Amino acid sequence: MKFNKIYAIAALLLFTGMRQGMAQITSAYDAREAFAPFFYPAPGNEFRSAGGQPGPKYWQNAADYKIAVTLDTVQHRISGSVVITYKNNSPDQLPFVWLQMDQNIYREDSRGTATTPAGERFGNRSFTQGFELRNVSVISNGKTIAANYLVNDTRMQVKLADALKTGASLQLKIDYAYTIPEYGTDRTGRLRTNHGWVYEIAQWYPRMAVYDDILGWNNLPYLGAAEFYLEYGNFDYTITAPASILIGGSGELMNEAQVLSPVEIGRLAKARNSDATVMIRDSNDVKNNSPKGNRTWHFVCKNSRDVAWGASAAFVWDAARMNLPNGKKGLAQSLYPIEVAGPKAWGRSTEYVKGCIEHYSDTWFPYTYPVATNVAGIVGGMEYPGIVFCGWKATQRSLWGVTDHEFGHNWFPMIVGSNERKYAWMDEGFNTFINGISTQRFNKGEYALRSSMRGSAGMFFTPSATSLMTTPDVMSANYLGIGAYYKPAAGLNLLRNEILGPERFDYAFREYIKRWAFKHPTPYDFFRTIENAAGEDLSWFWRGWFINTWKLDQAVKGVKYVNNDPQQGALITIQNLEKLPMPVTLVITDAAKKTDTLRLPVEIWQRGSEWTVNYPSRTSLISVVIDPLGSLPDINGANNTWKDDSVKLVPADVTATTILNRYVNAIGGANALKAVKDLSVDQEGTADGGTVEYHLRVKQPALWLQWVTVPSQKTTAYKLLIKGDEVSVIRLNKEVSLSAADKAIVKDKNQLFPELFYLSPDNNVKMELAPAIIAVNNVPAYLISVATSNGALVKNYYDVNTGLKIRTVSSAGEESIEKETITDYADYKAVSGIQLPHTTSFTNSLFKVTMKLKNATVNGGIPDADFK
Repeated sequence: MKFNKIYAIAALLLFTGMRQGMAQITSAYDAREAFAPFFYPAPGNEFRSAGGQPGPKYWQNAADYKIAVTLDTVQHRISGSVVITYKNNSPDQLPFVWLQMDQNIYREDSRGTATTPAGERFGNRSFTQGFELRNVSVISNGKTIAANYLVNDTRMQVKLADALKTGASLQLKIDYAYTIPEYGTDRTGRLRTNHGWVYEIAQWYPRMAVYDDILGWNNLPYLGAAEFYLEYGNFDYTITAPASILIGGSGELMNEAQVLSPVEIGRLAKARNSDATVMIRDSNDVKNNSPKGNRTWHFVCKNSRDVAWGASAAFVWDAARMNLPNGKKGLAQSLYPIEVAGPKAWGRSTEYVKGCIEHYSDTWFPYTYPVATNVAGIVGGMEYPGIVFCGWKATQRSLWGVTDHEFGHNWFPMIVGSNERKYAWMDEGFNTFINGISTQRFNKGEYALRSSMRGSAGMFFTPSATSLMTTPDVMSANYLGIGAYYKPAAGLNLLRNEILGPERFDYAFREYIKRWAFKHPTPYDFFRTIENAAGEDLSWFWRGWFINTWKLDQAVKGVKYVNNDPQQGALITIQNLEKLPMPVTLVITDAAKKTDTLRLPVEIWQRGSEWTVNYPSRTSLISVVIDPLGSLPDINGANNTWKDDSVKLVPADVTATTILNRYVNAIGGANALKAVKDLSVDQEGTADGGTVEYHLRVKQPALWLQWVTVPSQKTTAYKLLIKGDEVSVIRLNKEVSLSAADKAIVKDKNQLFPELFYLSPDNNVKMELAPAIIAVNNVPAYLISVATSNGALVKNYYDVNTGLKIRTVSSAGEESIEKETITDYADYKAVSGIQLPHTTSFTNSLFKVTMKLKNATVNGGIPDADFK
């Protein structure tokens, strides 16, 4: 099948300003800086050991909560009280304590309002009064006194009459209320549905700030982007709401008999013993949901840092059993409105919950809560212990992705309690990393996507790139997703796949989770644990990838032979041109087509930016490639390959006709191709943030329509219509004047299967097979130059090994604005028995755009009326 170069017209509209990268000549690399001996800012101590584990005197404070609130669904308010039992396990006496008052971010005068634009994800879209405090009391030694407190933005300081001593506890009782914001910075809020409001309730009570051995009180204000840092404890909470409301919360529901119907209790019992999803409350139950009065729901969540809940009369409810390590069981459940039920949307949510939690439990650390609840609502994606909020409109891959990600957070930071306020990469990045593995494993890779680390290098090293150690509120908004999620996850993948190997890394990573479960690690505790458990000094990697923004650029400088004799060995010189060192993978191919892979450790770069490998060759080398799979984030792939210029001749028994016949057979065979009566193809490509769409409709024997659109400009950049002898080309809404000769060339170039056209003796096509095998993207190929009787000139390249066409070079016709356009074909897959390329790249002197096949239909019955 022929995919023409008319993409060039659309692409030129977008990319005329693209620049070619210049080859780097000098190296920015400094081995003394990369491998400097002093990395850790302080030695280990009795609280945090040099080996990365908690020290013999490690401590952390604890906070237990007893909460009782009422949900007012008319005024959208929560009111009630919390009693916090706070224990001081530190060696310090505490004359005051700090609490987080996160609902205050929704006040009009909050720091978050002042520092975050309203249109951004974490910006306020409306305002409330935040926490409305009615009473704050201190209970100590059996006495209750009014607290001496001061609220400052999202923090509250309570000054104590007597300092809280080591080992002692006190209680704080706070009576409060607040109005639930409709959009709570994508972490909490409420959504109107056909059968009632959906409430996703979080940051709903005053919470103790963390006092630790690193900073003392951690009381950074809550501004929106940076998340949370919380103490662990036990939660006992009740929620009183109208009887029609269904509530799911962190932890375990303690009073099923008081809040659920006998039918629901029976269905729930069935779900607890079923690997398949069981409906607890279905759409009919929702529609007939009209009980009177109020109900009080009672939950308990142990050894947790927080609790959250969802509530609605509109919830459909389904659940299934989770099978956890050591024979333990849990309950996966989903709460969602009727509007998003069904197997392509939230009807598979519980399957997703079960799948990801079972995987994480088996792979890293057992899930620690009895229930895992997924709630569909206004929040696009947010995590809390045992419960997550995911966007209600998410479907299929997007729903799997957000569910998998948010529940992955139950390991980071719900189990491993890092400081999200400061180090987002320690929860978002670690979680994104484990998400990648779980997605590969879920349902045999149903939603797995292939990606190239090299292809991501430009994203990691944008001009706005900052150190991963940058506080999220300080990191630029357009880099936060990269710096908090993707780059740290890529760093763990590099450690696992390229530096340590899966066995060493997985052991060390599991050791980190086990050591710091329900504790508060710092970045250096992580670094030390991985180094000690894996047995590797990784300071060069922490320094380059996490602390700094060092780039990677490995290159093959050249190849020489010992005494100019290939049989005596090859001297391969490679370079490290940027500041980040990495191990090296070399793929070496010799003239006998023997391929060898060398893996060189990072230590080759300890004495400089060049290294020469003495390779025991026995014949000339034809290519040397660094990182052939793109597994490293190399910013310049152009210098990764060295090639020999030696000529390789086409075998004497290979002709143009045998090559074309082999190609025809490779894509389905002549009979199958001739049986194609019509074909529809739709492709899409993205470059420099712009999207280009290509569409093709062909109906045999003489109807052809193709057009290119630029959706962002609402422009049809190019349209070609062939109806028998009629040929029209429209470019930017203007018809191109074509001579009779030009029209004939256009028709010759636009054949459904041009090889059949070339092979037919009736068409008088001249073909010339180049005498040498040509390398195309490192693939050996035969080159056939084609000239039709009407003057169309085309060069086609066919893979020597597979017979498939991998490149077409089309010279100019009147329909083109470029002298020459190169079209590369890859990723052939069968569509109704015909092998079609699913990836097509188009290149000319100004740009390159890669298109992915979105839809293809063979013999779909295209009506003649579509060709206009």
